[in-house]
Amino acid sequence: MLRRLFPLLLAMLALWLTCPGYLRAWGPTAHDIVNTWAIQTLPPEMRSFFQNNQPFLVAHANDPDEAMRTDRFERKRHYIYLDKYGIFPYPTLPHVYQRATEQFSTGRINRDGMLPWQIGEFSLRLTKAMKTGKWEEVKLDAAALAHYVADAHDPLHTTQNFDGQLTQQTGLEDRFDIRLLDRYSRFFVMHPEDAVKISDPTEYAFQMCLEANIWVDSIVWSDLHAREGLRDYTDEYFDRFYGLVGATVVREINVAAHDAGSYWYTAWLNAGRPQLPAR
Repeated sequence: MLRRLFPLLLAMLALWLTCPGYLRAWGPTAHDIVNTWAIQTLPPEMRSFFQNNQPFLVAHANDPDEAMRTDRFERKRHYIYLDKYGIFPYPTLPHVYQRATEQFSTGRINRDGMLPWQIGEFSLRLTKAMKTGKWEEVKLDAAALAHYVADAHDPLHTTQNFDGQLTQQTGLEDRFDIRLLDRYSRFFVMHPEDAVKISDPTEYAFQMCLEANIWVDSIVWSDLHAREGLRDYTDEYFDRFYGLVGATVVREINVAAHDAGSYWYTAWLNAGRPQLPAR
């Protein structure tokens, strides 16, 4: 019996892992906003190149999510389950990748998420592309790096309860990351601060994840509170939910835009301030 069921279970698992909505973090709307506004944080000597390529950067803002359809290793690069490492601020988890794998094993680190290390790696990748003048790669890498930076500002991608599944709130990720943004993003007041140089891209990525992680309990509680007295996730639920978490969402999207611009700026500085082409 088990022998006959095994191929079916494998097929179901493959479908689950490649499902477009599976662990998407911020939805397309959020990534479009972040990539658009990150450009506004850049200094004048960089801004023209990025502004002239804004349609490209927005069009490719969600490439890493799309990659999950074909790359079975991509999913782990979008999250880190910080709460699997003890109590905030998780001092037992080394931020240096080699030390982390030595302490917890490569298998566990991969299983519990690679997001901050992925950001550090992509920061280096963008720097190399800028240094060698591979401008098509620069555009693609910049769009992808901003995506991962935005994911680091998604509180639900710093917790193993990313979909509310551990607290009987399944669908929380869709409600918070996608439907809330699609409904209310036109009301967002965007004012990201100017880009700054990041001294340690990987460590900075960990700090982004830790800051976002602070909001997890508030989001879980707000989702429960907004549903009180309602049979379903109605318009009234979303109005209540946004009233409770809207300020957090707007803040995280603004800071994500600032940080995405800061990673672009840092890569350019570390590449030796190369002359950027017009397009």
